[in-house]
Amino acid sequence: MVRTNFLMTAPLLMASFCSAQEKPNVVLILVDDMGYSDIGCYGGEILTPNIDALASKGVRFTQFYNTSRSCPARASLMTGLYQHQAGIGQMSEDPFANPDQKSPNDWGVQGYKGYLNRNCVTIAEVLKEDGYHTYMAGKWHLGMHGEEKWPLQRGFERFYGILSGACSYLRPSGGRGLTLDNTKLPAPDAPYYTTDAFADYAIRFVDEQKDDRPFFLYLAFNAPHWPLHAKEEDIQKFTKIYRKKGWDEIREARRKRMAKMGIIDSNTDFAEWENRKWDELTEQEKDQVAYRMAVYAAQVHCVDYNIGKLIDCLKKNHQMDNTLILFMSDNGACAEPYEELGGGKVEEVNNPASSFAPTYGRAWAQVSNTPFRKYKCRAYEGGISTPLILSWKGALGNKKGKWCRVPGYLPDIMPTILEATGAKYPETYHGGNKIYPLVGSSLFPAVHKKTDSLHEYMYWEHQNNRAIRWGNWKAIRDEKGKKWELYDVVKDRTERFNVAEQHPEVLTRLVTEWERWADSNFVLPKHPKK
Repeated sequence: MVRTNFLMTAPLLMASFCSAQEKPNVVLILVDDMGYSDIGCYGGEILTPNIDALASKGVRFTQFYNTSRSCPARASLMTGLYQHQAGIGQMSEDPFANPDQKSPNDWGVQGYKGYLNRNCVTIAEVLKEDGYHTYMAGKWHLGMHGEEKWPLQRGFERFYGILSGACSYLRPSGGRGLTLDNTKLPAPDAPYYTTDAFADYAIRFVDEQKDDRPFFLYLAFNAPHWPLHAKEEDIQKFTKIYRKKGWDEIREARRKRMAKMGIIDSNTDFAEWENRKWDELTEQEKDQVAYRMAVYAAQVHCVDYNIGKLIDCLKKNHQMDNTLILFMSDNGACAEPYEELGGGKVEEVNNPASSFAPTYGRAWAQVSNTPFRKYKCRAYEGGISTPLILSWKGALGNKKGKWCRVPGYLPDIMPTILEATGAKYPETYHGGNKIYPLVGSSLFPAVHKKTDSLHEYMYWEHQNNRAIRWGNWKAIRDEKGKKWELYDVVKDRTERFNVAEQHPEVLTRLVTEWERWADSNFVLPKHPKK
């Protein structure tokens, strides 16, 4: 038996909720490649009544950040660390031609292994030690070549989903196929849809529990990540609105709703637009690209009614009041392959054999990230901003439906869950391996307005997209940029005005601090020479 020394290595700012009540269940819901303004409660026109209901009974964050890419985000989310500390500074393992060879995402250095290392622990590992049942359904993407990297070997009792980063929604197969616990499954028979199946297995795991111990459920949808696969009855709910209104009108309507809701200031303008105006497209282009967006919206809508099924399960089991639910996206909306009208042919929509194309394109991705700049992979606000909903009926008091404007980011999720559950974070684990101290902070002081700041600095890096935030200042060096840029993201969150020349002393301070952080956290190693 592995001996574990469970001592807190990062101070929690409030007494544990569980000291005064029964330990709560924890449900962590993650969506994939969804933009900041897609869901209704963040200004979107997509039908998401169940997510909106969670928001109306919980707290929504206006300035919560991810890492701009799927697998690094999952690494940080699951461990409470920077993704480089956990071993996934670049990308995680995906299927490749010869699994006996080293993964191309293993650079042979500490921060870039392509899978979770043994100097970190997952939320599931910590909560399992504290007596929780631990269940996962959906997309893992934290290591797949070798069972020691799979969910059951990283703290989960049950798992159903995909180990890879993407798959067909309609017929996952091969290296991008399904796994149940530690068993790889054959391709499913039609009709099949991943979003439905992931939610159904999550509900099954909860329903099959035989005792009254609390549980941790991680439901990680692959939606609305490409490829564009959705049910026809869902698609038809959205085809007319996108064809009739087009992306200019949809974008403006979102901005107005966001301002009315109080997410952004009424004078907030749009970030740069990298595409044609809707009226400049041909009629055929409008038909095809509107249909792509309708399929994308249908994918988000399906996530919502499956979340509704899970909520119904919790209510039926009388568990809703004492369940902490968190909902977020792993990165901003995806513009890949960075073409205005999307990648692949529109005729490929709902092709079960496809795990990649088609996609919905750069223009709609910018709409999904309204009003922010850029998209997935980049460190501008459109790449790293996510909705975050925190709902917990039994513990939020009169905070229901409120906005939290304190900035936070993914390393804060583990400390938040630890505070809610009273579980203790280890100094050593995995046979005595030293575990890196948590770098995040609990979100509860921000939720309860006991602080207006959780971090002096926040840091980002992915594929040479670098950023650091200090108060209202944010410095960025983009993958295509040759110089650091500086923005006042309180006054200019759409990052339209680079003020580096006006505030050189601020920029120098931030660049120096970012370099110190990078040197201390295995960031930016070079490929070994061949």
